[in-house]
Amino acid sequence: MPAGTLTSEQKEELVAKVTDLYCATFGNAVRDNTMVLVDEVVDGGWGIQGEVLTLAKIQQHA
Repeated sequence: MPAGTLTSEQKEELVAKVTDLYCATFGNAVRDNTMVLVDEVVDGGWGIQGEVLTLAKIQQHA
């Protein structure tokens, strides 16, 4: 996702929820070895459906 899309609090919530979902699927024994990576890229550094995606475009559609 473009850098600046999520706040620190949103990243913490995302990591916690993804970890919980993974553990619900594979069992709580995997919790200690579960890593969630929030990968931020430079704004405009990726695209979808043939169009460059930017933070402004994400905010415009939110």
